[in-house]
Amino acid sequence: MTLLCVPILVRDVAATLRDAVAARDAGADIVEFRVDEAFAGTGAEGESREIERMVKESPLPAIVTCRAASEGGHYDGDDDVRVAMYEHLGTGDGPPRYLDLELATYERSANLRQKVHLAIDWPARRRADAPSLILSLHEFRTRPADLSRRVGRMAAAESASVVKVAYRARSVRDNLELLDLIGQTGRPTIALGMGEFGLMSRVLAPKFGGFLTFASLRDSSATAPGQPTIAELLDIYRFRAIRRSTRVYGVIGWPVSHSMSPRVHNAGFDATRHDGVYVPIPIAVGDDEAANYAAFKGTVLELIDHAGLGFSGASVTLPHKENLTRLAKESGWDMDEASAATGAANTIVVNRERGEVGVRVLNTDVSALVSCIEAEGKLRGSRVAVLGAGGVARGAAWGLARAGGQVVLFNRDRTRAERSAAAVGLGVGVGEWGGLSSGKFDVFVNCTPVGMKDGPAPGQSLIGDDVFRCSGPATVVMDTVYNPARTLLLEAASRAGLRTVSGVEMFVRQAAAQFEAWTGREAPVDVFRSVCEAGIGA
Repeated sequence: MTLLCVPILVRDVAATLRDAVAARDAGADIVEFRVDEAFAGTGAEGESREIERMVKESPLPAIVTCRAASEGGHYDGDDDVRVAMYEHLGTGDGPPRYLDLELATYERSANLRQKVHLAIDWPARRRADAPSLILSLHEFRTRPADLSRRVGRMAAAESASVVKVAYRARSVRDNLELLDLIGQTGRPTIALGMGEFGLMSRVLAPKFGGFLTFASLRDSSATAPGQPTIAELLDIYRFRAIRRSTRVYGVIGWPVSHSMSPRVHNAGFDATRHDGVYVPIPIAVGDDEAANYAAFKGTVLELIDHAGLGFSGASVTLPHKENLTRLAKESGWDMDEASAATGAANTIVVNRERGEVGVRVLNTDVSALVSCIEAEGKLRGSRVAVLGAGGVARGAAWGLARAGGQVVLFNRDRTRAERSAAAVGLGVGVGEWGGLSSGKFDVFVNCTPVGMKDGPAPGQSLIGDDVFRCSGPATVVMDTVYNPARTLLLEAASRAGLRTVSGVEMFVRQAAAQFEAWTGREAPVDVFRSVCEAGIGA
């Protein structure tokens, strides 16, 4: 079983022990006492005694780490004093379960190694309670250029019981190297990516047999960038349910750190007992579109091709929806009609049967949006105003026109609206922005990010009360923005007595279609809706 370890920065012994109790109660298996900030390295025996007392009174087995400043810690004193403290702990009563030391320190001198060997009673191991050595390396900037050589040296150190590697992941693809590393050292291994790109390595450690993963007790107490909380690992990612057979899914986009999809789909897997886990898969973008596509293509293909990952599908969000249809065409994958017609898709489905891998690409946004309007009894023959001219608006216009709506696109940049209408075809028209109030529309659909909580114009609305005062009570107003659930647009429509459809409903319906495509099971829609409402209200 992969252990769940809560690291605690030690400043005060009493507070540290309270946190250790809280970690135990939260579900941790082991704690790491990071003493490098509290240990002054003066050589005073009182310092070591306080750490020794803390270890003895800990409610959980403990790792003691005095991390050097050169590897992201706070200790910048003499190495001999630090290792002497380890020796005191290892040879005293009630020693810690593990002592963590950097490879660079371990290799610095034969004298230091001898002290470490005394601390862990190696090689004789006369004491059953002697601590074991975690030999580690950390790089907070990027992947070490000589990673393989350093890992090889750690694996060859006979006195090391556990090998630990942690570096700042440069992309999602670094996670695959780290996860593969777990099975290559020949001994228990911790291999973790730091930063936003490294979360996958932390969540999937049990799938690859990692020795442990770290999770902070609270956001403010993380000891490394990108470290999740124990509540997130256990409650969102169902860490205890992950095993080698677990299928991997995720949300691809940039940014994705605040996406609600991991909460929704993991809750769905739990409700239906599907052996899957859903993780954020950030693929960063810049100004170079060719480089953006190359990063997307390389990452997705590597995820699909990785033998041990079991990658089985993904949601694809901005700005990669068009990249997905481009990749599907290049790769000869199956695409549904909506994806082919709109040039944008939001779902990857990977089927793995009898050693064969098949990939399908879907656009569940379009069907979800259309079904939301149809549920209100307003579509065929209705006049529909679609606000926006981007990918979401094109998809909405195509789906609504195909279902019988008379669609008109509105955008402040009329030229862009004309290009989008021409791309959609199906008789979609273009209206003047100032003509919204005189068009006598039966349906309004906002397909822009205006009003989104973390968008470019939070707390704003594209349409004011003056437009809605000209509409009848049967008019339907829908916002594709789902956070907040009640945007200013919907509030204005409600004041005018119109019927409203929240973006939450569209989000739930498109997620349900994805879930069913991945699992072959009926989606627990009530669970999805409950999770969305709780997440938006939080």
